[in-house]
Amino acid sequence: MPEGQPDGYSYSRFCELFREWRKSSEVVMRLVHKAGEALFVDYAGQSVPIVDPDTGVITRAQIFVATLGYSSYTYVEATEDQKLPNWIASHRRAFDFFGAVPLMVVPDNLKAAVTKAHRYDPEVNRTYQELAVHYDTAIHPARTRAPKDKAKVEFSVKLASMWILAKLRKITFFSIEELNRQIAPLLEELNSKPFQKREGSRKSLFESVDRPAMRPLPPHPYVFREWKKAKVHIDYHIAVHHAFYSVPYRFVGKRVDVCITDHMVECYFESKRIALHGRSSGKGSFSTDKAHMPEHHRFWADQCKLLKRAQQIGPCTGELAQVIMARRNHPQQGYRTIQGILRLSERYGEERLEAAARRALRLGGFNYKSLASILKNGLDRRSLPEAAPEPIVHENIRGGDYYGDAN
Repeated sequence: MPEGQPDGYSYSRFCELFREWRKSSEVVMRLVHKAGEALFVDYAGQSVPIVDPDTGVITRAQIFVATLGYSSYTYVEATEDQKLPNWIASHRRAFDFFGAVPLMVVPDNLKAAVTKAHRYDPEVNRTYQELAVHYDTAIHPARTRAPKDKAKVEFSVKLASMWILAKLRKITFFSIEELNRQIAPLLEELNSKPFQKREGSRKSLFESVDRPAMRPLPPHPYVFREWKKAKVHIDYHIAVHHAFYSVPYRFVGKRVDVCITDHMVECYFESKRIALHGRSSGKGSFSTDKAHMPEHHRFWADQCKLLKRAQQIGPCTGELAQVIMARRNHPQQGYRTIQGILRLSERYGEERLEAAARRALRLGGFNYKSLASILKNGLDRRSLPEAAPEPIVHENIRGGDYYGDAN
């Protein structure tokens, strides 16, 4: 019991005393930043509307902010979104803006930066880590739910909102480029504004102290490389951004690492490159290396197995499978489509699948989407449209050639 209070405190009195104690015990450590050491990066909570001049559709531009710990010298730009490609590109432009690289970069735990958040050992996105290696810096994510770890950029975000975004709020922007052209002079004004409680400005302190302590830029900027995992399908192709790329058939069923650039797609298994393709821009397109194909007899065995199963469902399903094989540059590219069609029988039954295949053959729908749409909308239960009648040939019927050229 407290001294002088043998019966204890009432609940309200206890809460009052606890609040007073808590105020006196809450102390904040002042972080001392070394010159050239840390760059704090984040997105502003406020976004800027961008109006499409053709459609009038409004999107929201995201505001990227990067601030050096010592001088508070700040970089601000607008991007379309917070996804990985723009996140990486913003870092590249920030480094170019500073003309140098800090010893470490301190991001928040957003998805583009951290694949798996952890208080002690966060997992940094592989592309982001490659950027750091290229620029000879380190990624040191702030702790989750610890805004004081990046108080410097939090304050800079507020300044950017007050000194830049607030001045632009009445302007209608029709492109990201137009917005960034308006941001640039306001950013220069912010960085050149004299400090209130210290000598100089952000810019002067950066030039005299921060920049000399930073590392030089590499000879060439970082080339964006996106990494993802992919499973090798039975047709020994992997799916990357709605296109398909082959790997050696012996890796069927394995999970591979895929490196994607603007022009190339590389596949790795256990850190060894097993395939290299030029990047395809066509949705649903196939890039197949003949060296990745299995032996001839295995290919035919797999094809016959699929065609036999389709024929068992019905003659129209079998014919549709053969047409799909024949319409591809490489028949094995039709494996995935036929597999999907055969699986429709598990949901709708073989009788309905056969009826849907009959309709698809009549209407020329030689793909999975057409068949799935027929079944989903119950069109397989409707009667087929009648075929156009054959032209009548008779000696008393003149026909179109009789009238010759109308001109």
